[in-house]
Amino acid sequence: MSKKDLSISEMQKMQLDLYEQNKDKWNDMEPKAAKSHMLYMIEEIGECISIIKKKGINAIMQDSDVRSRFLEEITDVQNYYIEILNRLKITPEEYSNAYIEKHNINMKRNYEKDNKEKYNKKTF
Repeated sequence: MSKKDLSISEMQKMQLDLYEQNKDKWNDMEPKAAKSHMLYMIEEIGECISIIKKKGINAIMQDSDVRSRFLEEITDVQNYYIEILNRLKITPEEYSNAYIEKHNINMKRNYEKDNKEKYNKKTF
């Protein structure tokens, strides 16, 4: 399968196909399983961070072996992310609408002001 740009629905279908192939060994498709997939996703993010710490951004940009390894790990992150969407029965349309809504909010935000207020508060 060779695609240049996968849609959310295509990724969800691919993950469901993988689940069907392995369902006798994997967590069930119930919403409660989303929690463990969130933790697995965080573990994979840690592997991405490890590559960045050990190899650096320049290596990811310039060394094809490092870049390939980083892409493998970031793809694992995306796979678990899609598993979470599937288990919580979040449709591509539902997610897309939420993404667009959040994007519109973010486009109006003043990040410098928000962060200054957030991190300069005395909380203790």
